[in-house]
Amino acid sequence: MVNDQIKIMVVDDSSIIRKIIQRGVTEKNYQLVGTASNGLEAIDLFKENPADIVTLDITMPEMDGLVVLEHLLQIKPDVQVIVISALSDKATAIEAIKKGAKSFIPKPFTTEQVQQTIQKLAEKVAV
Repeated sequence: MVNDQIKIMVVDDSSIIRKIIQRGVTEKNYQLVGTASNGLEAIDLFKENPADIVTLDITMPEMDGLVVLEHLLQIKPDVQVIVISALSDKATAIEAIKKGAKSFIPKPFTTEQVQQTIQKLAEKVAV
């Protein structure tokens, strides 16, 4: 599947982190379908325009990322979710993976890490 057909949504309460991830997404010509700064916003946005891949923070206002993850999977079971979180303790990563996340990137991270992870998951997105 061509990069520009892959729809990506970025969810993080930090505008700086959203910008860094957005830059990584657009540099590789993926289709950015939206950004959200909290869990409720993310779910509303996802219902309107279900992305193929979502980058998701865990600690956010309104709704925790693990709860958002469950909602996204109910809406679109094959969504590829990358958890990007400062909670780099293994328990949180394991919990996210158990709940259906496909990958975990601890903060701080590099744009290259995000791009490589998105690329791997993009190959799994059904055409």
